[in-house]
Amino acid sequence: MVRVLSDEDVASVLDLPALLPVVADAFEKQRTGAIERPERPHYPIGVGLDPDAPAQPTGTGLCMPAYVHGADYAATKLVTVCEDNPERGLPTVTAQLSLADARTGQPVGYLAGTRVTNARTGCIGGLAARELAVDEPIDLALIGAGTQARWQARAIAAATDDVARIRVYSPSESREECADDLAAELDVPATAVESPREAVRDATVVVTATTSTEPVFPGEALEDGTLVVAVGAYTPEMRELDAATIDRAATVIADVPAEAAETGDLRDRPAREIQPLADALAGRGGRESPADVVVVASVGTAVLDAATAEFVFDRAAANDVGTTVSL
Repeated sequence: MVRVLSDEDVASVLDLPALLPVVADAFEKQRTGAIERPERPHYPIGVGLDPDAPAQPTGTGLCMPAYVHGADYAATKLVTVCEDNPERGLPTVTAQLSLADARTGQPVGYLAGTRVTNARTGCIGGLAARELAVDEPIDLALIGAGTQARWQARAIAAATDDVARIRVYSPSESREECADDLAAELDVPATAVESPREAVRDATVVVTATTSTEPVFPGEALEDGTLVVAVGAYTPEMRELDAATIDRAATVIADVPAEAAETGDLRDRPAREIQPLADALAGRGGRESPADVVVVASVGTAVLDAATAEFVFDRAAANDVGTTVSL
């Protein structure tokens, strides 16, 4: 029998404070090599569907398999990224997760994966803020006002329990709704601002959560000691950080350094040393001085998807959440 979990099912058992140590442990397994994580292909989808632009794709597809040694399940995540989806009232990133019994290889679970993706990515920002932000309470700037920006704010609040203020910038009016929603949900003053410069001014943590191909804030506007968490760019064409931000950073850290080095944020600095985030979380690197600008770049790792999916699936099974079907 296969247990199928809808997004509503996932939401009913997902808890950020409980998930944070699961994600931290997955990073430790990745640090010690106790994982299997094949290369993840990404490819254009939708080519040929638009008669007016037959050569243009509608989005990107990704396949992300992983196994954490000792886990009961092997996981494969299928992802699509369609930038026009907000105009359709749909999420930009959509995902599904398949789980197979690691002993027998038999299918055991199929999960709506978008919330899993959002939560585990949020935990990256939460753990980074807990370990690398220079001061608390945290003055948080969000560049981007979509779903992931909200998850970053939630996870940072859950990990640090000390967010004093949030400022949100997006070129669209969605910044107003995002700020209002976060203020109500987190009970933290949150304000929509008119420019990226205004957002990052005096911020101790800056999060970029966009699908941009151009830098989204001026690096020279950062205060000394700022932690920058960039979660949007995962291809050579995507870019959120300008050269000034990278050059000001005393330390650059990434969840998957080799892949982060190929993104638009870092590809122009091929000689730049990039520390693994897993090392920083284990106390083997990270911030050296309170005045340092520190950059954490995330491209996403299926190891976190596998760990989060097991956490969600086991909770759902224990509470008989979801629907069981025979294939």
